[in-house]
Amino acid sequence: MTSNILDALKDALINMDAAKVIDLVNKALTLKLDPIEIIGVLRSGMDEVGRRFESGEYFISELVMSGEIMKRALEILKPHLKSEGRGKGKIVLGTIIGDLHDIGKEIIKTLLISSGFEVYDLGVDVPPEKFVEAAKETGAKIIGISALLSTSIVNTAKVVEKLREEGLRDKVKVIVGGAAARQWMIEKYGLDAAINDAIKGLEIIRRWAEEG
Repeated sequence: MTSNILDALKDALINMDAAKVIDLVNKALTLKLDPIEIIGVLRSGMDEVGRRFESGEYFISELVMSGEIMKRALEILKPHLKSEGRGKGKIVLGTIIGDLHDIGKEIIKTLLISSGFEVYDLGVDVPPEKFVEAAKETGAKIIGISALLSTSIVNTAKVVEKLREEGLRDKVKVIVGGAAARQWMIEKYGLDAAINDAIKGLEIIRRWAEEG
């Protein structure tokens, strides 16, 4: 039954059935399913929406609508996430320039805050220099870049370049997350991590914070 609910939840998000998504999220919580697992299923649904958008099957209206539904689901899930207190570290977060979709950012932001991180959210369509400026101003040792579209992810390399120019590359870790993230991008763009799974991304960031 659990797998049926989660499969139906993913399909409902892909098909932009807001009422069904909200109903299934509430049912999943009633069944005591892990909110993190529910978020993972929703993220998988958003990844599929992103793929359909890039292939031309979906348009910007579907992308926006599914994102709004996802945000409503996250608001329901937030109170059920266990808080681990504060003081885990600071992280600068934003969606890279050329990408206007913020749902991936909102997912990892929710997970980071519940894990005790202080998150500086720069919003969407953020130019590379803004990430670096924010890291300097806040003292954050980690920059998290969200990218749903493969066309925008090339701009992440410019964040790394800016860090080098400022003499900060060895002091600040850079992780890229989202449907467009691939492992080969680490070497090509000079990143520290590239992951298309928010839960695994959180694990990487936690490890970096522990290592100092």
